Amino acid sequence: QVLLVESGGGLVQAGGSLRLSCAASGRALSGYDMGWFRQAPGQEREFVAAIGWRNGIAQYRDSVKGRFTTSRDNAKNMVNLQMHSLKPEDTAVYYCAARPTWTSAYEFWGQGTQVTVSS
Repeated sequence: QVLLVESGGGLVQAGGSLRLSCAASGRALSGYDMGWFRQAPGQEREFVAAIGWRNGIAQYRDSVKGRFTTSRDNAKNMVNLQMHSLKPEDTAVYYCAARPTWTSAYEFWGQGTQVTVSS
């Protein structure tokens, strides 16, 4: 079992920055790919970014490329999402998730942290 706890959300003006963190406990993140997802009110949860355990290669949805950066520190069992140039449409609850690197389904999810971007 992996327990994930996000932090760092808040209210920011458009154009501002936030840094989300996801701390894992219960099991080391080695062997887990990590993902960030978000869900806005009335909308489906959507993929934001992911970073592989084995190669550390990150992937992003098109709308956040060049603005968001995800990183991981396996020694500290943490994953971060640095967000710059935030837009009102980035407003959502952000979740981190973990999946064993050999599977396609995310097994463990955090409780989410609210990000609100005002115009």
